[in-house]
This record gives sequence, structure tokens and C-alpha cells, in this order.
Amino acid sequence: MPKIVLPQLIVIVMLHFTLKSNAQNLNQAQLAALAEQQLPQALLDLKGFMELPNLSRNMEHIRQNMNWCLETFQALNFSTTVLTTDDVPFVLAEKSFGKTKTVLFYLQIDGQPVDPAEWNQEDPFKPVLKQRNEDDTWEIIPWSAIQEKIDPEWRIFGRSASDSKGPAMSFISALKILEQENIQPDFNIKVIMDFQEEISSPKLPPTVQNNQKAFQSDMLVVMDGARHISNLPTLAFGARGIATATLKVYGANNALHSGQYGNFAPNPVFKLSKLIAAMKDDDGRVLIPGFYEGVHLSETEKKILAEVPEDLPTIQADYGIAAPEKVGATLQEALQYPTLNIRGLKAAWVGKEVRTIIPDEAIAEIDMRLVPESDGERLMGLLRQFVVDQGYHLTDGEPTDQDRATYPKLASFTYKVGYSAYRTEFDSPIGQWLVKAHLKTYGDYPVRMRTTGGSQPISPFISTLGIPAVSVRIPNPDNNIHGPDENFRIQNYIEGIRIALGILTESL
Repeated sequence: MPKIVLPQLIVIVMLHFTLKSNAQNLNQAQLAALAEQQLPQALLDLKGFMELPNLSRNMEHIRQNMNWCLETFQALNFSTTVLTTDDVPFVLAEKSFGKTKTVLFYLQIDGQPVDPAEWNQEDPFKPVLKQRNEDDTWEIIPWSAIQEKIDPEWRIFGRSASDSKGPAMSFISALKILEQENIQPDFNIKVIMDFQEEISSPKLPPTVQNNQKAFQSDMLVVMDGARHISNLPTLAFGARGIATATLKVYGANNALHSGQYGNFAPNPVFKLSKLIAAMKDDDGRVLIPGFYEGVHLSETEKKILAEVPEDLPTIQADYGIAAPEKVGATLQEALQYPTLNIRGLKAAWVGKEVRTIIPDEAIAEIDMRLVPESDGERLMGLLRQFVVDQGYHLTDGEPTDQDRATYPKLASFTYKVGYSAYRTEFDSPIGQWLVKAHLKTYGDYPVRMRTTGGSQPISPFISTLGIPAVSVRIPNPDNNIHGPDENFRIQNYIEGIRIALGILTESL
């Protein structure tokens, strides 16, 4: 396996002379040298950061991570402010260099829930270092190994390794390099830290609305999200929004014996199954009238999307898909349309808990990914109307005895719109600036994605402040995001520090 070796003495000497005289023109070798010098400490910093549990709904977790963020940025000579909305805090850190332009950076600090029994380590919040064995299994190695030669193929396993404490620490490590080397950016810096991204950041919109002056800046750089499947350096110029719904179809007022009442009591599972099946055709296209209204791709846009390096047969083989849905001609085209997804189903019991009953209700949990041309409220209205058009009477909560006696098709429908989609043009000033930073850092153009499949709570900044946003992608795409054994490849961490440093030293 390749090993990372500290830069040669001559590179280090040349580097320090250059930093003092021409910090905005650091070249590719100098950026790489600075990142590799910082790596051992950056690994320990990330380990300590990940040891703080960070569940979005746990206020004690939020408080601990908030204090860590305050201490870290104060040590970097940033001024810090805690902005609170309904007892939910956000940390805003800022440092002025007397420049005319200001860049706001977004960091996600919280993580998804964990089931420790599903992880191949003692505790998901006790990060471990692992190396891949010849039989493709992962073996824990001691953290002391980083004091010697570091293998870039090692990975850090633990909750939030890649989503998104790893990207956050890549950026913070670059800030530490600036401080150590006395490098001044060509712009002022603001950093917003979000502790509830994984539950759609419900308090972010009012926080931005009520603190517009504090957040005022020229552009937003989002340090969140995994790279394109190729694992090449990636910029995402947009993200889909999200809306969720719960659809519950009712049967009898309690579960009934399938022998005594079979062929008599209607089973709500069959009703829900037919209802769901009517929502899409065999090629995966949503059949709800008006669902794709307003979404059009020009030939120029399709050409840009085709430039993203993807091997569809390989993707299908990797994920065991015989034939993809046909909403778009390619994966990138498919990402430009809103989605309708059944994310969970529940009715009675399965497995060892199974029993011979007719369930009293069947539940479908639904999510929609939104694009700028679609509106979450409108799409949820279309879905609700679709259910009604299938002959269902919708109730507010549990149906009454009168409802049950009157309507053969009973259901309830509740929904929530999270955050909206956003999109920034490729040739915008922020896009051109970030591409220049990538060319300087890596010597090649990044993968430019028009939008990503995931969602980010960025729309409040765009709609309220009127600033453009682009996401800088760092983690390896095979990082098991949100699942057990979430991980962050060390080579991606190094490159993350490099690109953060490249951005911070690129003229604006």
C-alpha cells in the first residue's frame, strides 16, 4: 500500500519563505506539504471531536458540541456568538481581515442516531482506526500508528466521521494552518455551525431571518456532503429539498383473528398496497397528475450533465440493479426531477413476532426530494388529492365510530415540508472562484454536479440573504453515510484539508 511521507526539507524551507511573501499564490506542492504536515494532529483532533456524542434531539449533546465549537474558534482568534431560537443554539464565528468581501462557511455538527449492536466496534461514538485486510475485512489498529507512517487507505470509523465532522475538521485544520503560518485570506470569514441538520434544522430559517446583519456575506460555501461516486474532487451547485408524509389506511377498529374473520374484515394492507402501486408506473415515473410540472432540461443542460463521469452499468452492478427507473436518461438527469419514495412500511408483525391476524391499520412513510422548479406544499397537495381521488375519506387523526360506519375507504394524511431546493449557476462568481481553487489545489477541474440527491438546509440563506451557495464535497462516496460502520478515508481527509486551504488562499 502507498504510504504518506513528510515533505522533504527543501520543500518545507521553500514553503515558509513563500508563505510570508506571496500567500495567495501557493502552488499544488506547497498546499499538499502543508496538509500532510498537519495530518497527524488533524487526525487526533477529529478523534476527539467525534468522541462527543451529537444526536440532534439531545440537548446535552448539543451543549457539549456547542462548547467545543466555541473553544475551538476562540483559540483561532475568531469572535463567537451563540444565536438561539426557542432554546436551540447556533454558533456564529467570524474574523475580519479588513477585506471588502466576506465568505460564509456552513458546518454541520450533528449526526444520525445509532444502533451500537450493528457496528463492528465497541461504541459508534468511540472512533477507531482500521485497515483493510487481504480478505476485504476491516481490522482495528491502534491510534498510536499515526505517529509513524500513515497509510492513506486507512479509515476512521465512527458516527459523523463523514457526515459531517470529518469535513468540518478538514476546514478547521486548514484554519489552523493559516493561523500557524500567519496567512491572511483575501476575504473576511464567517462560519455558521448547525447542531440539528439531521432533523431538517427547524430553527435555522427564523435564526437567519432574525439575524440577517450578523450573517451578511457575499457567498456561502457548504462544507458538507460526499463526493461523486467516482471519488474525484467534487463541487455541487445545488441540492434537493425534502418533504415527508405519513399515510395511514384503516381497517377494523382492532386487529382480528384471520381464521374467524378472513373473507369478512377488509385488510388495510391490500388497500394501501393498491394505493401505493397506483402512484408509479412500471418504469418508476410518478403518475400523480402535475407532479413533474415545470421541470424541463434543455439540450445544453443535458450536455453539461453528461460530462459527469459515470459508468451506469457499473453502478447498476455495484448495487444489484437489473434495470434503473426511467425518470431520466442518466443518473444525473434523474436527480433533476422531484422524487416520490416509500421510506418505510408497517402493518402488524413479521419474523419471530408474526401472528395470524388481520391488521387494523397499515402505514406508509413517504419522502419527496424537491427541486427548485417544484414546491413542497404543492406536491404534498397533489399527493393528498390523489389519495382522495382514489375514493378515500381522510380523517384528522384516528377515525370516529361514525367515520367507520360511513366510509369503506378510510385514511389519514399528515405531512411536513423540511427545506427547499437550491441551485447556483456553474458560471457564477462563486462557481468560477471555487473551480480556480480546485485547479490550484489538484491541477485539474473538479466534477461539477448541477444538483445532488441529498438535501441541505441552505435555502434560508439564499432566500433571506440573497447569496449564492455551492457545496464542497470531501468524504469518500462509500462511507456508509447514516448507517452502521460510517467511515472516512484518510486520503480524502488529506485532500479535504488541501482544498479547504486552497479555497482559503484563493483570491476572490
